[in-house]
Amino acid sequence: MASKPDAIALLKADHRKVEDLFGKYEKSRAKKADIAKKICMELTIHTMIEEEIFYPACHKAGVESDMLDEANVEHDGAKILIAELEAGTPEDDFYDAKVKVLSEEIKHHVKEEEQREGLFSQAREKGVDLAGLGEQMAARKKELMAQYKADGLPAPMTLTMTAPPLEQGRPAA
Repeated sequence: MASKPDAIALLKADHRKVEDLFGKYEKSRAKKADIAKKICMELTIHTMIEEEIFYPACHKAGVESDMLDEANVEHDGAKILIAELEAGTPEDDFYDAKVKVLSEEIKHHVKEEEQREGLFSQAREKGVDLAGLGEQMAARKKELMAQYKADGLPAPMTLTMTAPPLEQGRPAA
């Protein structure tokens, strides 16, 4: 029987899956809405398991709090774009641009987590129980996937941002 992936292997697999979906979105003409929905679901679930399980374990183990703070702010920026995409369609102005910016934000976030001195390296160095977390995260991911397939994605919940009143302007022509 194959061993279950540890937390970092699970998160990296999610990263590769989302990168693949962004690539498919860029090449697609007909199925953009379906691909964007998959991207939103994958990212929503991924951010939730990181925020609920992985990041708290990293914090408890003594991983740099600045690194965790940045990761949470990056998640919140992504959640805002996810909410925009979920509320729109590929026919909307700026929809493709929002997917592109989300892709770029995620690439940056992944790089920060996976680089040599990044979050994943620190988690290993600090002795985070990656095998135990991997099991918890896989179970939570399965639960969330089933829930969201049945009920749809919930409105994103930001942890670090509160939206001050914004005015909607018009794009320059």
